[in-house]
Amino acid sequence: MHMSSLTDLARIQMASARRAERGLSVQIVRGSHNRALRHIVMGLRAAATVCEYPSAKQATLQVLAGRIRVTVGPQTFEAITGDLLAIPTGTHTLVAIEDSALLLTVSLLLGTPDVTAEADGRLLYMWRGDS
Repeated sequence: MHMSSLTDLARIQMASARRAERGLSVQIVRGSHNRALRHIVMGLRAAATVCEYPSAKQATLQVLAGRIRVTVGPQTFEAITGDLLAIPTGTHTLVAIEDSALLLTVSLLLGTPDVTAEADGRLLYMWRGDS
């Protein structure tokens, strides 16, 4: 069994994001090419933006701390600490309204080939023909 403190990870990533040039810090907590799920803790400084490529993967986003805005196509959602969003497929953009920490959980099982998402020049997730 593997256990991680989301409270500690959120605090660490938020502190890192405050110091980062682009206001973003990312840590893959669990998940690799041989796992069904990938868990990523992200810290964002207020006004930091993450733009993602189109994705057919199932994903959820839990706000561990702060307040965010997620835009998927014409729809916009705001979420605060404790909220859990099921992220619809498609291109989405995330903006931190205030300093925030998030837990992104992505299914690595379903999807289309050659889908990637990057933030701050770092690969968050990638699939190559695994549908």
